[in-house]
Amino acid sequence: MTTSTPFGRALCAMITPFTEAGTLDLDGAQRLADRLVSEGCEGLVLSGTTGESPTTTDAEKTALVRAVREAVGDRASIVAGVGTADTRHTVELSLEAEKAGADGLLVVSPYYSRPPQDALEAHFREIADACGLPLTLYDIPGRTGTRIEPDTMIRLAQHPRIVAVKDCAYDLLGTQKVMSRTDLAYYTGCDEYVLAQYAIGGAGYVSTVANVTPRHFRLILDTFDTGDTAGAARLQQQACHLVESMMASGLPGTVTAKALLNSLGLPGGPVRAPLRPAGREAVDGLLRAYDELVSAS
Repeated sequence: MTTSTPFGRALCAMITPFTEAGTLDLDGAQRLADRLVSEGCEGLVLSGTTGESPTTTDAEKTALVRAVREAVGDRASIVAGVGTADTRHTVELSLEAEKAGADGLLVVSPYYSRPPQDALEAHFREIADACGLPLTLYDIPGRTGTRIEPDTMIRLAQHPRIVAVKDCAYDLLGTQKVMSRTDLAYYTGCDEYVLAQYAIGGAGYVSTVANVTPRHFRLILDTFDTGDTAGAARLQQQACHLVESMMASGLPGTVTAKALLNSLGLPGGPVRAPLRPAGREAVDGLLRAYDELVSAS
């Protein structure tokens, strides 16, 4: 199938900056969003896993979309995370995101209740029917407990407003099955898969690590697009240590991204409980991995 990029190729799963008092830092969000777009991000995904969506209020989610829209204008797409465990609540958030200026929606599988596939399909269809924005299905069974099975994806792809997938299922065969049978734009949500999935026809990525190294991940795609596959592979490999440090160290990506952003003097702030900040030893390790990548780039 033809690869489409409805929200661009290089997307960042943006953190949600907070003040030291723990309130939403809209000024910081605007400064961070402007930096990310200026350094290569073609789209920003707000209020996803990295954006601490479980601990932000509906009003904060909507205010964040408005503020980032004001900061980036039409220079980048904005995809608003609206997924909850409640279909009605998700519809309400979707309509608010549309009014606030989002270009698309990120809708995660309902968590905890673990609906069967027919109920899951009905959930996504109800949201797509209720709102005028295009949907990205967020498949992350390690967090939700429910996989969006490939056959369910194939059926959902028939809906005109279901256009993309953020893929964190770690099932490359299942991913290729859906990609070969639909026009869904597949964005990897796993930083270690950026080049691999792009090379088989993926649309690009929604990256957590791009919060701190947006240029490097954009360069992987740009280098591959020139035909320099060896150069793209080298860039992907250079990022391996930082990806491992941020995403596979036992700490959530939100925690590691904010630790690095704070250390670099960029907007971040604290995480909200139940998350806890990274300790000094972890921060030092993150900074070493970051400096190593910057030196290699």
